[in-house]
Amino acid sequence: MIDPRAVVDPAARLAPDVTVGPFSIIGAEVEIGAGTWIGPHVVIQGPTRIGRDNRIYQFSSLGEIPQDKKFGGEPTWLEIGDRNTIREFVTMNRGTAQDAGLTRLGDDNWIMAYVHIAHDCVVGNRTIFANGASLAGHVHIDDDVVLGGFALVYQFTRMGMHSFCGFACGVHRDVPPYVTVAGYRAEPHGINAEGLRRRGFADEEIQVIRRAYKVIYRTNLRLEEALDKVREMAVECPRLHILADFLATPSRNGIVR
Repeated sequence: MIDPRAVVDPAARLAPDVTVGPFSIIGAEVEIGAGTWIGPHVVIQGPTRIGRDNRIYQFSSLGEIPQDKKFGGEPTWLEIGDRNTIREFVTMNRGTAQDAGLTRLGDDNWIMAYVHIAHDCVVGNRTIFANGASLAGHVHIDDDVVLGGFALVYQFTRMGMHSFCGFACGVHRDVPPYVTVAGYRAEPHGINAEGLRRRGFADEEIQVIRRAYKVIYRTNLRLEEALDKVREMAVECPRLHILADFLATPSRNGIVR
């Protein structure tokens, strides 16, 4: 399953059925799980752990040292889960000692061409990153988030579950769950209603989430007051606990508002 033109370090640990295409390079501290397919001209350096049934396309660079001037060769890691699709020219860097030392991509993600995931980023499950989307260092992307093409997410920023970012958008503050943002400087533009329908949310739940959005963004309430209202609404719609918990979490950059 390993093309004879590939270069695989003897110390790398590959499951027996891993496929490695021609001219790919696999470094010494790399572990790759069963069923994973690696196309031609891919470079994977370690320490990197990749799970099962991933598809990694040509010219991707995974597990290279972080693009951080403070990096001094400390042992840091890249971890990729299961069933991810990683398209052409994607770059993912390892973490730094200034954070947890780990960059992580979860399961079932769809990562399109030219995406960059920088050091110390944590990406959840079932996300979609369109072509050219880029994460700066220390970004957290929760489950079921969608980034439009060429979206840029500023360092130490978080995007909550089921949020949606439009194309060529600059996300400089945290985006709460369910919220859609767009614009060169990201601004809120309602909730991600279509995405919620596709993921099985009932119409009644979507209506309550829309009302919670209006409490946060269409009233003159301070954030603390809006949070209290959202918590009251969560009694009717448990889906809002995700939103309330997000708003209650201390934020380095504040939320988009």
